[in-house]
Amino acid sequence: MKERIIQFGEGNFLRAFVDYFIDVMNKKDLFDGKVVVVQPLENGMVSKLNDQEGKYHLFLRGVEKGEKVDSMELIESISRGIDAYKDFDAYLALAENPDMRFIVSNTTEAGIEYIGTEKQDDRPAKSFPAKVTQLLAKRFELGLPGFIFLPCELIDDNAFYLKKYILQYADLWELGDDFKTWIEEENVFCNTLVDRITTGYPRDQLAEFEDRVIFSDQLIDTAEAFYLWVIEGDHEDELPLQKAGLNVVWTPDVKPYKKRKVRILNGGHTSMVTGALLYGMETVGQCMENSLVRPYLDHVLFEEVVPTLGSNPEDIQFAKDVEERFENPFVHHRLDSIVLNTVSKFETRVLPTILEHKEQFGTYPKGLVMSLASLIAFYRTDQVKDMPEVVDFMKEASIDAILTKTDYWKVNLSDMKDMVEYYYKLIQEEGMEKAYQDVLGQA
Repeated sequence: MKERIIQFGEGNFLRAFVDYFIDVMNKKDLFDGKVVVVQPLENGMVSKLNDQEGKYHLFLRGVEKGEKVDSMELIESISRGIDAYKDFDAYLALAENPDMRFIVSNTTEAGIEYIGTEKQDDRPAKSFPAKVTQLLAKRFELGLPGFIFLPCELIDDNAFYLKKYILQYADLWELGDDFKTWIEEENVFCNTLVDRITTGYPRDQLAEFEDRVIFSDQLIDTAEAFYLWVIEGDHEDELPLQKAGLNVVWTPDVKPYKKRKVRILNGGHTSMVTGALLYGMETVGQCMENSLVRPYLDHVLFEEVVPTLGSNPEDIQFAKDVEERFENPFVHHRLDSIVLNTVSKFETRVLPTILEHKEQFGTYPKGLVMSLASLIAFYRTDQVKDMPEVVDFMKEASIDAILTKTDYWKVNLSDMKDMVEYYYKLIQEEGMEKAYQDVLGQA
C-alpha cells in the first residue's frame, strides 16, 4: 500500500481513533493507504512501533444499546514511525512523496502554539506548527500539491489556529508571498471534533489482555466502543469514512457538535468530579452507582445543561448516551485523572452553561453553582492537581476574590456570591451529602 497519511502523534488516542479508521477502510478495500507516524516530542515511542512493524492490538469495550461489547482488532494501518529528532532528513523526505495527501495530528491542547523563536534550519523546530512549516516549505519547493489537514487537538477552531501559526512562521522565516499563497490555495484546513474515551495500555489488567493477543505487544491500546469524528468540509470522495460504516460526520460547521459534546460530556465530568472526590468516590463508575451522585448528575445534565442547549431530541439522546458511556463496566476512569486543571476546565466546560442558564431562564442553575462551590472546597484540600500559582491562590483567597478573578473566568462572577457561599458553607459544615440533597430537593 502507498503511504498517504502523515500523522503527528503516536499516542493511545490516535492509534484508537484515526489509525483504527484507516485500518477499517483498508480492510474493506475502500482505501489504499498507510500512515507514517511522526513523533512530535523528543521523548516518544515510535521505536516501539517500528519494532512491531507498526502493528498493535486494539481492544474496544463498552456498552452499546444495552449490550456489552468486548472486541479485539489487530491494527495494521501504520507503515513506520519517524523520530524527527534523530532522523530529521527522513522527516523532511516525507515532503517528497507525491502520494501523501493527509496530515492528522494530536499534539495535546498545548501542541498548536506559536513560539516564534525557532529557526527554519532547526533540526527540528520545537513547536508542532513550526515542524509542519518546515515540511510545507520543502513541499512547496518541490512543486508538489498541498495537504488536507485534519487536526484532532481538543481546542476550538483547531485547524484555524494551526493554519494561522503556519502563516506566522512563514513570515518569521521570510518564506515569501508565493509560499503563503500556496498555503492558502493548495492546502485545506478542516476543523474537527473528536470523541472517544481512550484508556490506553492496560497496566493494571495486563495478564487478561496478554492471553488474547496474537503476538507479544508493548503497545496494546484500549478504548470505549463509542466514537465520533465530526469534520468541517466534505472529503468523502478521497477518504470514504462514511462508506466504511464509520460514525463520521462531514459538516459545514463543527461548532454545534463541539458545543454539545463539551457542555454535556466534558461538562458532566467537570461538574461532578470535585464534589464526588470530596464525597469519597474514586471512579466514574462508582459515581454512576451512588444513590446521590448519580441523581445529581441526572439533574445537572437533564435539568440544567440540556435546557440551555434547547432540549432538542438530539441533545437529550446524547446526554443519555453519555451516561451509558460513564457506566461502561470495562473503563475504570479515575476521578483523580479527570480533576487535573479543573479551574481552566470549569471556565470552558461548565461556566458557559451557568451564564446562559441565567440569561435564558433568569436564575442560576443550582446544581452547577454547587459544583463551583465544591470546586472551591476541593481546592482547599491536598488532592489538587493544577498549576502551582492556581493552587496557591485558590487555597488562600476569599470566595469574593475567587469570583472576581477574571483571569480565571473571563468575567466577574460576584453576582453569584450569595449562592456560592451558601453551598460552600453547607459543604464545609455539613458535608457533600447535604449539598447533594439540597440540590435534589431532599433536604
